[in-house]
Amino acid sequence: MEIKKLQNEYRKIIASMGSFSILESLRDESVSPWNAASEYFMEKMGVRRRQVIATLNGENTIITQAGAMQWSVGNISATTGIKGAGDFIGKMIKGAVTNESAVKPEYTGKGYLVLEPTYKYLILQDLSEWGNSGMAVEDGMFLACEGTVNRNIVSRKNFSSAIAGGEGLFNLSLSGTGIVCLESNVPFSELVEIELNNEELKIDGSLAVCWSSNLEFTVERSAKSLIGSAVSGEGLVNVYRGVGRVLMSPYAPTKSLYSATNTIASKAAAPRSNTLNARGGIFG
Repeated sequence: MEIKKLQNEYRKIIASMGSFSILESLRDESVSPWNAASEYFMEKMGVRRRQVIATLNGENTIITQAGAMQWSVGNISATTGIKGAGDFIGKMIKGAVTNESAVKPEYTGKGYLVLEPTYKYLILQDLSEWGNSGMAVEDGMFLACEGTVNRNIVSRKNFSSAIAGGEGLFNLSLSGTGIVCLESNVPFSELVEIELNNEELKIDGSLAVCWSSNLEFTVERSAKSLIGSAVSGEGLVNVYRGVGRVLMSPYAPTKSLYSATNTIASKAAAPRSNTLNARGGIFG
């Protein structure tokens, strides 16, 4: 096949790694008098649509979040990746505890797979840089990965404090070899990388984007006593201990602004109307 005009003056490939490339719209040209002002300021502030393009060469496999595909070209087939009733139940449990879709499509063949546009930032990571244990990611960040990536769940050591701190009990762990693509509320350039060497990192809030799966992750009081926590004004904090890496956002994105961006994105992008293909729930 031959694909023309995928890139132009205002739409460029900004990053590539393994089977994945990221296509970014530097400026949306399909505007109307009713949204021209918002589109103008979005361009100035770098609020742009981005898409993942996955290349299948006949030997590799691409796994995506359910409902993420926009279009594909070539001899590409999709399967559920379910190997039986037991595997289906296991995937249901994993999806329920990690806020991910239980069944993730697996694409094979030869051609190109293009995912739905998003206004979030897309981060490509090579698991070979995360050691044998791999990386754990915050809920809802997983978008796609190569078929050589193992997907499991890791739990927090202290369940009671996790519940008290408003945190989930489990996170998705990605290990093995290959490239993973994550959706982030902040760009990779703003993430702070922290290397721990038998030390501890305390974070007030869910600012960690991903971390080494072998790190001990708990939710604890900021001080040893209730009185100390009350005096410090911090309450409960996320604590990471051991040897490994943490990628952390320096600040939480403004919720009102992010909600507004999502509203614009939902109008600009084609909606996923099929409930069985929409993200969330047992089948995605």
